[in-house]
Amino acid sequence: MAANPCEKIGLRILFIRFFLLLCLVGIVIRSFDIQILQGEALKKKAENTYVRGITIQGDRGLILDRHSNKLGASTEAPNITADPTQVKNARQAADQLVKILGGSRTEMEKKLSRERRFALLASRVAPAKADAVKKLNIVGIYTPDNSKRFYPNRRLAAQVIGFTGKDDQGLEGLEFSYNKFLEGRTLKTKEYRDGQGTILNTGKHKREGLKGDTIVLTLDKKIQFFSEQALEQAVKEHRGKSGMALVMQPATGELLAVAHYPEFNPNNYGDFSRSRYRNRAVIDTFEPGSIMKVITVASAMERGMSATKIINCENGKYRVGRTVIHDTHPYDYLTPGRIIKVSSNIGAAKIAQDIGPKAMHYYLNAFGFGKKTGIGCPGESAGVILPLHRWTSIDAVAMSFGQGMSVTALQLVSAISAIANGGKLMKPLLVKKVLSSSGEIIQANTPCVVRQIISANTAETVKRMMARVVQEEGTGTKAAIPGYRVCGKTSTAQKVARNKKGYSSSRFTAAFAGFAPFDNPALAILVVVDEPKQNHYGGTVAAPAFKDIMARSFNYLNIPPQTDMLAALPREVSHAAD
Repeated sequence: MAANPCEKIGLRILFIRFFLLLCLVGIVIRSFDIQILQGEALKKKAENTYVRGITIQGDRGLILDRHSNKLGASTEAPNITADPTQVKNARQAADQLVKILGGSRTEMEKKLSRERRFALLASRVAPAKADAVKKLNIVGIYTPDNSKRFYPNRRLAAQVIGFTGKDDQGLEGLEFSYNKFLEGRTLKTKEYRDGQGTILNTGKHKREGLKGDTIVLTLDKKIQFFSEQALEQAVKEHRGKSGMALVMQPATGELLAVAHYPEFNPNNYGDFSRSRYRNRAVIDTFEPGSIMKVITVASAMERGMSATKIINCENGKYRVGRTVIHDTHPYDYLTPGRIIKVSSNIGAAKIAQDIGPKAMHYYLNAFGFGKKTGIGCPGESAGVILPLHRWTSIDAVAMSFGQGMSVTALQLVSAISAIANGGKLMKPLLVKKVLSSSGEIIQANTPCVVRQIISANTAETVKRMMARVVQEEGTGTKAAIPGYRVCGKTSTAQKVARNKKGYSSSRFTAAFAGFAPFDNPALAILVVVDEPKQNHYGGTVAAPAFKDIMARSFNYLNIPPQTDMLAALPREVSHAAD
């Protein structure tokens, strides 16, 4: 009997329903497996395809001078990266990239052939190179934002500012000592890509909020420039080994310039020897020579010595124990003011003997010698003042005219500034303030009086003595500026012989320190030239550079001349050569 057609159709429908039910069950089971059992693993696998964890580094903060001129900044310098799994033809891509980025084609191809999602091809390249890479339109090659340190004024104040390394971390100078403020903050976040692997968010807007703090210096860009120019001329003209020039505001202790020669360009620091990087003004020590006669006289006057005291200078030769002290020219009887004016070693030695070693040691320490100033520059030296119990009979005498001790240029300009500032020693300031990226003050450094060393009356009297140094017949006439009463002191210090036995007859340190105007000193300046060969007298080598810096700075700062002041001081006739 033939099957009923309706029954056949029913069986087929039942079969189809059963098959569909099996498919549905399979789908449910598979869905359960994918979404529940393997869900987390598959989710992570998918995220690895279009999401990648990255660390965003903010730009370093700015370094500004006192007038907000940029001395150190960060400039755009993108990285060149790759997702090797997306690069279709590693060899062809490598050929194109090395033409722009340079380097080895083999090494580039090796990076592009790795079985990983990220490869750094070049770090911090010029924007023009990054643009050229973008124009290649190579799938899997990216140019994420980054920056590098840039010094727009090149060598200007380079030893003070310092520089950063390839990782943008400070290596020298203030870049190093203030790195914790300057370095950009980091943020761990995610980078998203579309189906073609294109990065959807570069993180640029996030980097802006991660910028480091800004440090504002006391330096003045123009006065720094004047100082570097004058110093370079002095060192070159007299064939010196090196030189330093510091400009300080006596009333505040703020440094307006810290110049060095020879210089270097921190943008290309690798092209220079490491000795060029050193901030010699705070690191290197030297015997200060005759500038210390000012300190000796000031100390003695504070102890009661009269400005009119007559001192027998023994016609140029004076024996202390087994040591014979000489003057450049023979003098018989001199007052303290004339001892400073003509720079008599014997006169200073006798003053030191009068006040005694204990007082000398006390005032040397009071003026800041033998201890660090705490300015905040890396590697600062304290100089050397021997403990009092180790002094011999000749030590106090030798230190009275700047031998047997060592100081830094920063200590010396600070001590001279104290004379200009009515006897008040100020703490040297180089960093004025630290600002957050939003402009809020994080740290402010205000002028700080370390101590009152001598009375205002003593300081005033010593100032008058120093003013005579730059008058006719003084040792510092080449520092005189028409229309201003300048106070100063020369120094021509013999350097210790290379064999450490006595002093060299051919190696000197020539220096000049002083301040002006007399009534209200605006600037104190120290110029030091190491081992000049053309001439070695401080009044010839360093004084003209002092005058150049001071005169140009006065013009820039609009400090008017006072032509009637010069006639106020009595003339003294003598014959001097420091």
